[in-house]
Amino acid sequence: MLTWRKSRWHAPEPVHAVHEEAQEHVVPPADMAVAEEYLRLFHAENPGAGDLRSRLREVREEITQTGTYTHTVGELTFGARVAWRNSGRCIGRLYWRSLRVRDRRHVDTPEGVAVECVNHLREAAPGRRIRPTITVFAQDRPGAPGPRIWNEQLIRYAGYAMDDGSIVGDPRYADFTTMVGKLGWPGGPGSPFDVLPLVISMGDGPPLLSTIPGDAVLEVALSHPSYPWFEELGLRWHAVPAISNMCLEVGGVCYRAAPFNGWYMGTEIGARNLADADRYDLTPPVARRLGLDTGTERSLWRDRALVELNVAVLHSFGRAGVTITDHHTEARRFLTHLEREEKAGRVCPADWTWIVPPMSASVTPVFHRYYDDVRLSPAFVHHPDSLERALGHRTATGD
Repeated sequence: MLTWRKSRWHAPEPVHAVHEEAQEHVVPPADMAVAEEYLRLFHAENPGAGDLRSRLREVREEITQTGTYTHTVGELTFGARVAWRNSGRCIGRLYWRSLRVRDRRHVDTPEGVAVECVNHLREAAPGRRIRPTITVFAQDRPGAPGPRIWNEQLIRYAGYAMDDGSIVGDPRYADFTTMVGKLGWPGGPGSPFDVLPLVISMGDGPPLLSTIPGDAVLEVALSHPSYPWFEELGLRWHAVPAISNMCLEVGGVCYRAAPFNGWYMGTEIGARNLADADRYDLTPPVARRLGLDTGTERSLWRDRALVELNVAVLHSFGRAGVTITDHHTEARRFLTHLEREEKAGRVCPADWTWIVPPMSASVTPVFHRYYDDVRLSPAFVHHPDSLERALGHRTATGD
């Protein structure tokens, strides 16, 4: 079993600088040319949306008066779905039209954002069946930046830096764990799978820490169909991969807080989160329990351990009745999506390094071809300051 000792991690002293004046993020005015390009796309694919010319006049007047414009519910919904359709790093876009859009643009406090993030997690997994969902909060406006969710995903596990230099939990979030400790989080029980609190601010204002209730965190305990000892490792993983630090850009409007989820492909957990050397690095202990020769690479002990980790993930989610997919099935589905996009006369952006699965790559059909790696709009994009916050490299005052 993974061992841990909470007594060796001490929550850093809370900091009080979070209430100092923050450096405000400057929101530029909306570009009418970009807005028009999107509105023409929206009306072209939604013939019943009304008169395009009158809508363009409305938007032009609103930008002139306020520096930005407000999407209709239909424009927002279509924009979020097309942003998923345009996501070159996502293999699971076949169902882009099914994305459920939760319009929460009226929520204007960190507390309200936290509540709706928790509601998102609950509503995204009814009866353990994951459904693609996005919750869109207020846009950035000139002089009034919208909310920020600092976490990389709504659910991620703490990484406790021990006195001896080791990490209990997820090393990727060790700095984030230290940061929230300085902001007042006392830490969880100290296990390798303690859920981090949400950190939310309005623009670059002071952050709010919000613990996620246990009933909103759907987790699966991992076991193996052939090796009873696997359960003794005490492994588990959360079921809703809700990315929360990417910006939804639609027609020149930035929604910096727009958490969205699909469902997991097994290799994301078994071949990356649990196996990467800078994450949980579980291939060595699994290989040892399998009795493999780890003294030589020619035994392919890493490969064999990796396969069994992934077998355990798919088996466990299936036994728990929680939605998940395997990389062979998803590769075939992606090619179906690609064919549909080509028939519709659209370019299908794809980053080969992300579309090809992280294990058994050459036995999946997506390996054996090239793709158009272009950026289209609408899109989900990373802003540098959001990544810095997500990794705990940026304080509330921007330091």
